[in-house]
Amino acid sequence: MIRRRIVLLLFVLFFFDTNTSLFCLSFSDTNPNIFWRKNSISSSLNSEQESLPPKKSGYTTDVTYSSYLRSKEEFLGQWKERAQMRKEFLEDGYADLCGKPTPFYKKILRYPYRLFQRMYRPKDPGTLILIRHGQSLWNANQTFTGWADPDLSQKGHREAEHAARLLLEGGYEIDVVFTSRLKRAIRTARIILQELNEVYLPVFKSWRLQERNYGALTGLSKKETAEELGADLIQEWRGSYHARPPALKRTDTYWPGNDRKYADLSDDEIPLTESLEDCMLRTSPVWETRIKRELRKGRNVLVVAHANTLRGLVKTIDGISDDDIQDVALPTGVPMVYKFDQYFKPLDPDGPSQIHTNGLFLEKPTLLKDALTREAEWANNVPGYDSTMARPSRKTMSSLELSLNKLNAERALGEWAGQFITAEDEEDDGSDGNQGKPIQILEATTTTATAVTNHSSSLTTATAAGKNNEAATAEGKNKDDETTTTKITPNIVQSSPCVASLPAASVVPGIGSIPIRKDAVLVIIRHGKTEHNKLKLFTGWEDAPLAMEGIEEAKEAGRLLKLHGFEFDVVYTSWLSRAIETAWHVMDEMDELWLPLIKTWRLNERMYGMLTGLSKRMVAQRHGEKKFMAWRRGYNTPPPKVSSFSPHYPGNDKRYNKYLNDVRFSLKESLIRSIESGRITLRRKLPKSESLKDCMDRTIPFFTERIIPEALDQGKRVLISSSENAIRGLLMHLCEIPEDQISGLEIPNGLPLIFDVNSKCIKLLDDGTGRDPLEVHNFGNAANYLFRPCQNEDGTQDEECDIRFLRTNDDDEDSSKREQDLKLINEIKNRIKRPTATTMKEESVLTTTTE
Repeated sequence: MIRRRIVLLLFVLFFFDTNTSLFCLSFSDTNPNIFWRKNSISSSLNSEQESLPPKKSGYTTDVTYSSYLRSKEEFLGQWKERAQMRKEFLEDGYADLCGKPTPFYKKILRYPYRLFQRMYRPKDPGTLILIRHGQSLWNANQTFTGWADPDLSQKGHREAEHAARLLLEGGYEIDVVFTSRLKRAIRTARIILQELNEVYLPVFKSWRLQERNYGALTGLSKKETAEELGADLIQEWRGSYHARPPALKRTDTYWPGNDRKYADLSDDEIPLTESLEDCMLRTSPVWETRIKRELRKGRNVLVVAHANTLRGLVKTIDGISDDDIQDVALPTGVPMVYKFDQYFKPLDPDGPSQIHTNGLFLEKPTLLKDALTREAEWANNVPGYDSTMARPSRKTMSSLELSLNKLNAERALGEWAGQFITAEDEEDDGSDGNQGKPIQILEATTTTATAVTNHSSSLTTATAAGKNNEAATAEGKNKDDETTTTKITPNIVQSSPCVASLPAASVVPGIGSIPIRKDAVLVIIRHGKTEHNKLKLFTGWEDAPLAMEGIEEAKEAGRLLKLHGFEFDVVYTSWLSRAIETAWHVMDEMDELWLPLIKTWRLNERMYGMLTGLSKRMVAQRHGEKKFMAWRRGYNTPPPKVSSFSPHYPGNDKRYNKYLNDVRFSLKESLIRSIESGRITLRRKLPKSESLKDCMDRTIPFFTERIIPEALDQGKRVLISSSENAIRGLLMHLCEIPEDQISGLEIPNGLPLIFDVNSKCIKLLDDGTGRDPLEVHNFGNAANYLFRPCQNEDGTQDEECDIRFLRTNDDDEDSSKREQDLKLINEIKNRIKRPTATTMKEESVLTTTTE
């Protein structure tokens, strides 16, 4: 309270006291960073020449009044910037990683201990890993990209996988990931985490890590533009620290303000063009407030971003001059690693590095490039040639063995292919550094800079059709993995399930564009099938990945949601990879990879204790049918607990030890781990077994205390991807299902459940086949609570909750439009078929041709 009062007093004095400027000037002498910098003030005083308006506030000179105006403007600018940073600090769920704010009195009490730690036991900073995204489709055809959003090419996928294998070989552990909102960077980060088997890691997407905005050059061919305007001018725009390309207009196609992913930014925050200096200034806040903060905590940070964004970070870290930064370029597919001393100065690398920098390259940039270039030639010229890295893996290898063997194969191929690559074969990889010349590498054992081949992606002609992802789908049927084979048909359903019928969000051939749904909505989806589900095994918190059927179910759900005009603003999921992968495939199909993906352990599946990994038949045979049914279907009965040293106990999983911070510490577990490690170790109280009630006691509060106030009450459109028992808890709360009935509710895999926040009912999506959803999917004997008649806010029946009357808000005043909508829906039904790989490929080609 005292601190707040002091700040408020200073604020009042600053704006209303007649001697404000004198107070500020005297205050700035002792602390020049409070309101403005002393040097800037002195320079402004010396340069002031103009006559100012008449003053009525008691200022004696124009210079004094000028300093007041300038300080006020600067103060307001800093205030606005801090407010913006506070807002960005909360985006993507980053506040969850930081934990709850520490009360002021606790900070005071802890200060002596923290001061002692800093003085006598300082914590070493974490490791910073910088990776430039893999080759994009526009990199391949030499197009200025900037804030445009093309996807990775096939070569870019390979480069991302290679980068992950280098990290795996080097033994690097990652704690947190930062990337931009562009899909080429997001997908690169995703591929790396998949290869490392760590998709649960927190990933934060910031617009401040976007590539440099190339202004009016965006979308133009680099070669043709250089021929028309001159190579020197183009290279000056690309390589110079201060030069800006011509600016975009807000009416241009590539103006980022037209893209929904930047809806939270003002027009002033969206650049029309940028120099490298502008890009670095934009990146600086995320470095200071996030990346540097995590490094100081001892966490290892992975930044997957773009060439100029990373050049800006490197310039800041190494203190590179404005002239020398033009010599620095970053390759694709090769991690650059920084280690720091206790004073946060970068340590000298013990391997290959680049001139002017202290970042360690985990591999010379030439090897992968040469291998991929030669392999691409073979694939094009040798009939029947099969890419070495594309061959199916041998099941006798573990994932670690497979990754390291692929890495060795790529290196061997690269060293051999390097004999046949000449300087004339080098192509521009899209990096603006080093004036388009090869990267200058410094070996650790020598002091002479040796020019080596720039790690670039060889040019391939990218057709327009190559810019679209070719989606493959498979017809799948949803069957519950934890139910008996006998399907229970609801007997109290008074009306058919609310089926939200087409129209669609995408362009339907022969129909045209269909409106997007803008109202707040909650969509819940259970993860796709895993191999555990198919084998009827209790999974719980065991991290089973999706089976191929599960991947197709998730993709089908994404296509169906997009077809019906759904868009989302935020996605919530658990810390289990099967739920994360489901959310990812849904977002990918909807072209919304940039969405905030907030991961929480509170949406995890129920913890099955000693039943984890056992089949249902096995449990029934060992413990009897009565105990089996009580553990599985009982509301208050937990299965037997696992041991503290069991591989199924969450306390032995590093994700829960590192990131779970909203549960109290366990005295018993802390004592056990302290004895085991020989030093004081604090551990959280994690579940060793859960009843259905225990699962809901952590799921429902998260929904009511976090999702509702932070998202639904703000009018956001929310997607939740989770597991069956967590979803049961959500539906129990939303649909008021009694405790004694909730265990009878079954949740099909991969099926979107639409909860209408206005009519308070569950809706299903019409897939265009005309099938009754209750005949296709098994919802158990509690489906009557799930699909009861929809009601309005006053309790009356919602007559619009029917396939025949679904309409947009604009149709309310025009009944004739309703008839037109009905005809449109019927026409769509006649034309729409479930997507297949062939039809989707034809539609992709048709869309590309139209564009």
